[in-house]
Amino acid sequence: MLTATTTKKARELEEILNLQELNLVQNISPMEMQTQGFVTMHHTLKILQQMHDLAPSIIIKDDEQVVAYALTMLRECRSLVAGLEPMFHMFEQLRWKDKPLNNYSFYVMGQICIDKKYRGKGLFDLLYQKHKETYQSQFDFIVTEVATRNNRSLRAHERVGFERIHTYRDELDEWVVVVWDW
Repeated sequence: MLTATTTKKARELEEILNLQELNLVQNISPMEMQTQGFVTMHHTLKILQQMHDLAPSIIIKDDEQVVAYALTMLRECRSLVAGLEPMFHMFEQLRWKDKPLNNYSFYVMGQICIDKKYRGKGLFDLLYQKHKETYQSQFDFIVTEVATRNNRSLRAHERVGFERIHTYRDELDEWVVVVWDW
């Protein structure tokens, strides 16, 4: 049985890392990257634990196995992953609805991934609905960036309700910044 919940155990964080490793851009074929999407950033157990201590991430479990995750990354996490510092700095420059983005209460979707056997079953939407249910009373919205070449992820984010607000390029890729206004 599939259940959406927050991370509670160290074992769940380890299972997130296993799923992440299988879907990192450098570990999949170009065809799979184009058709199935990919994740870019590699985390460590220590980083995931620090993120979890600030705000638990959302996972979907099939019985006891994590089969999908959507990482909750508060702005306080910006120093945990060096590769994300440019993103957080860029967020400080952005405006949304005629206000600086930093004037809002938001958090970042740190990464989202679904086990290959579970794709196409509505889990992406379920992850985000659980995020909204869990964090809507504390935040105005979620913001994230998606690589422009990750068409599957861009389409899925727009389907959920994310709105494109900015596009930029850094040393890793070209990115679209998206906001899901609750």
